[in-house]
Amino acid sequence: MAAHPLREKPLNTATKGLGYSPDACTLQDVASLGWNILREEVSLPVAVLRQSRMQHNLRWMQDFMQRYGVKLAPHGKTTMSPALFHLQLEHGAWGITLATAPQVQAAWQHGIRRVLLANQLVGKGNMGIIARLQQADPDFSFCCIVDSAANVDALGEYFAASGQQLRILLEYGVEGGRTGIRSPQQEEAVLAAIARWPQSLRLVGVEIYEGVLQQEADIRAFLQSVLARTREHAVRSLFAEENIILSGAGSAWYDVVADEFSGFNPGKPVDILLRPGCYLTHDVGIYRQAEQRIQSQNPIARDMGSSLLPALQLWAYVQSVPEQGRAIIALGKRDAAFDAGLPQVSLHFRPGRDQAPQEAPADWMVASMMDQHAFMRIPADADLQVGDMLAFEISHPCLTFDKWRQLLLVDDQLNVNGVVETLF
Repeated sequence: MAAHPLREKPLNTATKGLGYSPDACTLQDVASLGWNILREEVSLPVAVLRQSRMQHNLRWMQDFMQRYGVKLAPHGKTTMSPALFHLQLEHGAWGITLATAPQVQAAWQHGIRRVLLANQLVGKGNMGIIARLQQADPDFSFCCIVDSAANVDALGEYFAASGQQLRILLEYGVEGGRTGIRSPQQEEAVLAAIARWPQSLRLVGVEIYEGVLQQEADIRAFLQSVLARTREHAVRSLFAEENIILSGAGSAWYDVVADEFSGFNPGKPVDILLRPGCYLTHDVGIYRQAEQRIQSQNPIARDMGSSLLPALQLWAYVQSVPEQGRAIIALGKRDAAFDAGLPQVSLHFRPGRDQAPQEAPADWMVASMMDQHAFMRIPADADLQVGDMLAFEISHPCLTFDKWRQLLLVDDQLNVNGVVETLF
């Protein structure tokens, strides 16, 4: 990872998953401390990022987007890590997508200057954050989404009083889904509200989130309907800038969105921004399932000859083996996501005996979790004892990242080469 000034920040030693460090140690200094996970020089549990796998994922997604001729605006809510944001920008990302005004402020404070807020900006407190950033930094490029006349009028009034312009995108949604315009009547009301605030609001594009739908045919139909609406708005000259922004795609269906959006020509230049965030670390759960579908159905992904790799891993100790068939692991809900599947044990290492981690048996399975403990089912004759180290793969990286203030960067031998902080 390239050096960046934000890595000169002090290491937060009042948190988990670190080794011993001298006073006044910075994030940058961690690379020189010589920690290794297997030598037990770090307190477990620990969250690690496998650098070689992240580099592979960065190159893979950049290549995929380039083959479709679209741009990547990865969703930063997944990691909320400025160091990782900059890594994504270094690998060709257009900018960073975020979900809340405080997230935008945190990113701006760490050097991010182009942000898409894939959410409605509601409430004066949140509007004030964006207004202050725009006032402080003329080079800050920001836009958010709207789906109601009430919100448009509130934004128009607030930014008119601030003497600023706010760039906005129309969001379209589906019945029973999340946010977004549902009907022609709602669309007409939103467009009429935008027209009431020509001095403070600029309509610059269209945004959707397709992930609330489960079937590919439904997703394609939705995307095609949005393209038709975007083309009509372009014909009516409703967009205030030369380049129209057209944005969509979470981490599960980005291939379908790329397939439908690429080549779209409404008579004006279009910046097509896709927003997958979980590709950077991937997982062995819901996003591996999505990637398997992509590899089997998408010709560009198949032609690339590889796929995304899981790069976020948790290491923890066996805490207790209190009875036959059960091991208690010092890893809990405060350490790993559990909303989309429990962690899966992948590697077993016994300090002082093993030279390298061994593949864990398939019948070692996490059955449930508490705040600080995981209950793992094992055979009665399992070769497992207190103090053994286990590596766990996860499902849904978003809700694992937010449980860690700092994550360690490791090479393939689990040498620690750095640390990244999160700002949840």
